[in-house]
Amino acid sequence: MAALEITDDRSEFDWRAGLPRLANDRVLLRPLRRSDAPGLYRVVRSSEVARQMWPPPNSVQAFERFIEWTLTEGAAGRYICFGIVPRGQTKAVGMFELRQLQPRFFRAELGFFLASSWWGTGVFSSAAGLLLNFATDVLRVHRIEARTSIDNARGNAALRKIGAKKEGILRGAFMRDGQYIDQNLWGFLAGCDGCTDAIAGSSGAIRGAERLKVPAKGPRPSRAMRHTLLADRDAH
Repeated sequence: MAALEITDDRSEFDWRAGLPRLANDRVLLRPLRRSDAPGLYRVVRSSEVARQMWPPPNSVQAFERFIEWTLTEGAAGRYICFGIVPRGQTKAVGMFELRQLQPRFFRAELGFFLASSWWGTGVFSSAAGLLLNFATDVLRVHRIEARTSIDNARGNAALRKIGAKKEGILRGAFMRDGQYIDQNLWGFLAGCDGCTDAIAGSSGAIRGAERLKVPAKGPRPSRAMRHTLLADRDAH
């Protein structure tokens, strides 16, 4: 299917029927596949990434079940998850997720991780631009929140670089090695001057999505669900 230019009518994509592929000249964001499980499992079990996360799935099979869960939750309209595939690569080296915090994605929580071999390459910033544009233009998210531990210098710098604003400190909100760790709370607000300047110029294409009108009523909200991968991420 030919690429479709991202225009003001992006909200006509019914993402619940299947996420599109988002691409620019540096990175591709696509739905996760079961075949991504072994590689992403290695990433989340690496010491550099694991120390900034809640305990991840403890086996490749558990990660496969997580991927199936992402597809089920996405079809229900409660959750978005994209694999990060750098240009020239075929395998996902990280992921972005958005979890609905209020009905119809009025407010959402951002999570992410990226293999350390891709830190400092610009892949994270390029991928974040695609994800945030999709969130505001297609999901119509009003507010996006993210959390990072206060000692996660790289993760905090990455969020600041893509336009997030530090809004406060969540005391004792994360646990590592039996110790409670404070987290920074970051926020993006749609229409807020300066909040998304870093991604305003991001360009790309939406691939492989049917142009279906989104129903006027969004999906029924679910109970808040916090899974093993939604927590502190370290990326750049």
